[in-house]
Amino acid sequence: MNLNFNVENFIHDFENSCHKAQKKFFAKNEVITTYIQKRDQFCILINGNADLVRYDLNGNRTIVEHFSKNDIFGEVFYTITTNNELLVEAREKCEVLIYTYNDIHMKCRNHCKFHPKLSEYLPELILGKVNALNMRVELLTKRSIRDKLLGYFSLLSTRHLSKTFSLPFSLTDLADYLSIDRSAMMREMKLLKEDGLIEKNGHKITLLYK
Repeated sequence: MNLNFNVENFIHDFENSCHKAQKKFFAKNEVITTYIQKRDQFCILINGNADLVRYDLNGNRTIVEHFSKNDIFGEVFYTITTNNELLVEAREKCEVLIYTYNDIHMKCRNHCKFHPKLSEYLPELILGKVNALNMRVELLTKRSIRDKLLGYFSLLSTRHLSKTFSLPFSLTDLADYLSIDRSAMMREMKLLKEDGLIEKNGHKITLLYK
């Protein structure tokens, strides 16, 4: 997430200035939070990688979002209108700063100096979130598996400023993230290699067409 302020300093000030901000640690595969209960949580991923995962009534799994360092998430960004379970799972050891959204505009009884700064930067944090969601919608609206894969690879290439990058997912998780069948995805990736569009070495992808 690209922001016009130093997010590292922002998180440090947040953690050390406001007594209502809680830092928590989560092990790999541990559930960081669920979106079933309305707790108005506003979370910042300080370190690690995590996924927002949906399980439908039949147990089918979809990765709705992927979170990496400095990304924000929480129930405040989603209106739950179904019985489908939404939860955030740690993909590796994670460090998370958790805050209650309803408290953002409330004056701290300890006269916390951080609240005005949080109110100032919150719109930009949310705008970054909206941009990330828009990119995800654009990926999902692509009609073919090839277009989804190439669109996602192009996005990662731009994000890393390199034609070579590592996938943040296992191949199973990548299929869940792009909402495609894993076997069909593997066939398409083989065709992309044969057509000279990509090179693949483990989880490392190199684009040959940009």
